[in-house]
Amino acid sequence: MSGISKNKIKWIRSLQLKKNRETEGLFLVEGEKMVQEAMMYCKNQIQYIAYTDSFVSEHLADFEHQLVSEKELEMISSLKTPNKALAVVQIIKSRPSIDNQLVLALDDIQDPGNMGTILRIADWYGIQTIFCSKNTVDCYNPKVVQASMGAIFRIQLSYVDLTKWLKACKSTIYGALLEGENIYTKETLSNGVLLMGNEGKGISKENIEYINEAISIPRFGKAESLNVSVATGIIVSEFVRRQSTN
Repeated sequence: MSGISKNKIKWIRSLQLKKNRETEGLFLVEGEKMVQEAMMYCKNQIQYIAYTDSFVSEHLADFEHQLVSEKELEMISSLKTPNKALAVVQIIKSRPSIDNQLVLALDDIQDPGNMGTILRIADWYGIQTIFCSKNTVDCYNPKVVQASMGAIFRIQLSYVDLTKWLKACKSTIYGALLEGENIYTKETLSNGVLLMGNEGKGISKENIEYINEAISIPRFGKAESLNVSVATGIIVSEFVRRQSTN
């Protein structure tokens, strides 16, 4: 093991910053399971893999790879407890479309954990497309990638001027609002766009006017509000349940 160079350490660590990810067109994937998923779902985009001797994969020969010590992995990792492997992966600009399916639109989601969880929820329920406002947290933020648990590899994401996009959208736009109609008693829920708002402010005023159907989750207890990722999961689940019973 020859050791990882100072330049490579600097290069990899630089990708923890959004501006460098955008300049390089690269992002980091960390952890044994996540790197293995990257090897499966975005084989052609992997630029480099650093791994310790405890990382086992019969496919390593297909990639540029380097055996590193645990200390060296700690030096390049964004995790408090690095886990066996790290990959540098190329960002592919996607061109998602609606195509008569349920898609998500995210209005300034800020928390990386929420974003990653929303990606996992979308992946679980088979949602393939998410449109994000330009102020939504970067989906390639290491914390988002980690929280997505591999969903980042399977979903088409696009950052757009969300107000303009909603204005031009021809599909039904459902908006999650406190004063919306009860999703459990609402007569119809069809494919379209589900718009979810910021953790603190909700859906922005300029985007509310483009909502065709305001929907809400009824409250049965005394909690003041729901986490946006939890709310997304509940609403998406009801959409999918309706479709599966029709």
